[in-house]
Amino acid sequence: MSWQDELEELKRREALAEEMGGPEKVARQHSRGKMDARARLAALVDDGSFREIGKIAGVARYDDNGDLEAITPAPYLFGKALINGRPVVATADDFTIRGGAADAGIRRKMLQAEQMAHELKLPIIRMIDGTGGGGSVKTLEQIGATYIPAVPGWGDVVKNLDTVPVVALALGPTAGLGAARIVASHYSIMVKGLSQIFAAGPAVVDGLGAAYKGSDDHQQAKEELGGSDIHTRNGVVDDEVGSEAEAFARARHFLSFMPEHVGQLARRSNCTDPVDRREEALLSLVPREEKQVYSMRRCLDMVFDRGTVFEIGRNWGRACITALARLDGWPVFVLASDPSYLGGSWEAKTSEKVERFVKLADQFRLPIVHLVDNPGFMIGREAEIAGTIRYGVQAMNAVYKATVPLASIVMRRAYGIAGSAMSNAERYQYRYCWPSGDWGSLPIAGGLEVAYKSELEAAEDPEAELEAIRARLDKVTSPFRSAERFNVEDIIDPRDTRPLLCEFADLAWRRLAS
Repeated sequence: MSWQDELEELKRREALAEEMGGPEKVARQHSRGKMDARARLAALVDDGSFREIGKIAGVARYDDNGDLEAITPAPYLFGKALINGRPVVATADDFTIRGGAADAGIRRKMLQAEQMAHELKLPIIRMIDGTGGGGSVKTLEQIGATYIPAVPGWGDVVKNLDTVPVVALALGPTAGLGAARIVASHYSIMVKGLSQIFAAGPAVVDGLGAAYKGSDDHQQAKEELGGSDIHTRNGVVDDEVGSEAEAFARARHFLSFMPEHVGQLARRSNCTDPVDRREEALLSLVPREEKQVYSMRRCLDMVFDRGTVFEIGRNWGRACITALARLDGWPVFVLASDPSYLGGSWEAKTSEKVERFVKLADQFRLPIVHLVDNPGFMIGREAEIAGTIRYGVQAMNAVYKATVPLASIVMRRAYGIAGSAMSNAERYQYRYCWPSGDWGSLPIAGGLEVAYKSELEAAEDPEAELEAIRARLDKVTSPFRSAERFNVEDIIDPRDTRPLLCEFADLAWRRLAS
């Protein structure tokens, strides 16, 4: 006697699961320009590598004889897959079933996915499309009572943040727990025009009389309340992309830099870019006029392995560029001042961003390269209201707590407390300075007239005296004077930056591997 009948029953149930919310709801999902959950999983991972877990779980309906009539699959899919040939836990909300809400689901599926990630030390990717929370107001009537909110399994989410790389893709309107699951990640993405994030959607906000009155158009109201234009500029989400395909590509790219778990070292890639490449354009990159700007992103392209710079969080905390990149194939994390935004001054959001990504680099054991052109913390009333100094000190604390090797290149300015946050001055300073270096406790221009007030008041020609003082100080502030006293370690030809940083990467990874 065989078990063929039972296998036929299994196939039938699997076929029902593959129908998701049914043809009509799947078609509606596609009509909104959205892929369905199963198509997303296939597109995200290596071809044919997804092995689903709990496929036939759902809410079944039986006839009077106890035979299966129909089944509503759980609106959450997960399983083991490969990305770039390496194992991961891949998950996807199914919006075609109750809008992805957990009240139609089986809570244990989500718990098992999160537990699988940290117990087996596998990266986890969450594709979130829906609320993913406790259900609707109607659910309360079905239960017959209200309850004090709790999120069973959130401890596993927290463990994953401490254990493995976590990537979250917002692929539709996400509210409540769905929004929380996006934020609880190391790297997050929104699709412009397709995904929105909010603590509560427009209808709930309007119903509660909150201080918001959106457009009468439902889609426009969602964008106004929680679109990517908002959340990729306030730091809730790292990046926005134009399509789901681009979101999948960026998720895969991010993971290519990461180890599979904390405690494992990230992998070196094959590098065909010469270590000794010296770019002539670096020699004239920094202008002589102190208020002129230049492209720091152009510098990144010239210094790091060609085509490897992967910027994260471009639209928020914009005075500092944060990126992953490679040097002679070795993965590194990059902090780089952006003089085209606020002159490179760190305001509150930039400081928050620096703190976050320094901690990320330290957690996953990636050496840090810091390209410095920082005139200090942002000053003025608005900066004070925003609490800039608190966020700035937290960023500096993160730099000092970091234990991974760090190399800094002072390209131009390094002033004040923010300038001193370039590295931990109480450790070995792996640092190089360009001849364009300009540093101090505060910019000369900001304190000159105060410091020499009496001399200027006594001068017959205050303007001429001011110019004479400025000319004297220009010589005193020469970076070569600092090098004489070994206050800076080495002044280098900017064209030597790449070879020297490749040397740093080799030494840094030698230390990390020991």
